[in-house]
Amino acid sequence: MIFGVETSCDETAVAILKGKDQLLSNLVYSQIDVHKIFGGVVPEVAARKHVEVLYKLSLKAFEEAQITPNDIDAVSVSFGPGLIGALLIGVSFAKGISLSLGKPLIGVNHLMGHIYANFLEFPKLKPPFVTLLVSGGHTAILLVKDYLDFEIIGETRDDAAGEAFDKVARILDLGYPGGPVIDEISKKAQKLYDFPRPLYNKGYDFSFSGLKTSVLYFVRDYPEAKKEDIAASFQEAIIDTLVYKVTKFAIKENIKDIVIAGGVAANSLLREKLNTFKDKLNIYYPRQSLCTDNAAMICRAGYEKYIRNMFDTLDLDVVPNLGLSKI
Repeated sequence: MIFGVETSCDETAVAILKGKDQLLSNLVYSQIDVHKIFGGVVPEVAARKHVEVLYKLSLKAFEEAQITPNDIDAVSVSFGPGLIGALLIGVSFAKGISLSLGKPLIGVNHLMGHIYANFLEFPKLKPPFVTLLVSGGHTAILLVKDYLDFEIIGETRDDAAGEAFDKVARILDLGYPGGPVIDEISKKAQKLYDFPRPLYNKGYDFSFSGLKTSVLYFVRDYPEAKKEDIAASFQEAIIDTLVYKVTKFAIKENIKDIVIAGGVAANSLLREKLNTFKDKLNIYYPRQSLCTDNAAMICRAGYEKYIRNMFDTLDLDVVPNLGLSKI
């Protein structure tokens, strides 16, 4: 029985997982409305909000799971990457619970958590498989060789996919967060404009900064163009690039399973285009509530470390720029 805590950015999340797939509670307090007026996440505001709601949310999680804190076997918590202040709140809270109850502490890489959300959705899923990790701060193609063994095949050289969505939404004055709003308005728009697809035929790395800049110049030069059509054309360019690279690698390596992870995994066009490969590949992506930041995925990743006795001490520190080299 693992209690999980996730506070890496602007979602306060707690969860309780029994075994490897029995989710007893999974609660998320979203701060989107708090940060929307600023057009993006304000780190200090996010940290203060975590302090305000984390304890109350935890009480509700135990009540929903119908267990007491003494019933848990370990505490797992995201220690990076993310906003340093936000991470510190979650890690400090998890340490307090671990110390007071005498339960093991498990630090979880937030990015690893996103991958493990798929194991909650698909309990029979097993490595090896290819993962397309697409979130607000990270975009990468990974070869998952085993449960705790990842190889980075390609990653972004500048803006991540989610970052590009947010920045283009700001250029078009569509609000925050950019991904969901662009996805929604694009459904009834026309893909009229051919925006660049950087590094499309060059290896497996990504680069979306130039695409974002192209949209910026286009809006300046063609003010009469409809925002919806610009957004749809931009989305087409970014999704085409993601799908082309991950399917190309999977087919080349003769790996049948592709797992999508991270907030952008909820994008409807990404799912639609990947589904066109279902005659050649098995495509996995979790339900929307498990795509965005949540603590259930932190519990599931923590489970893999728990059964291997991979515990942390109270010296566990947050690592805001943590990559996938450390699980």
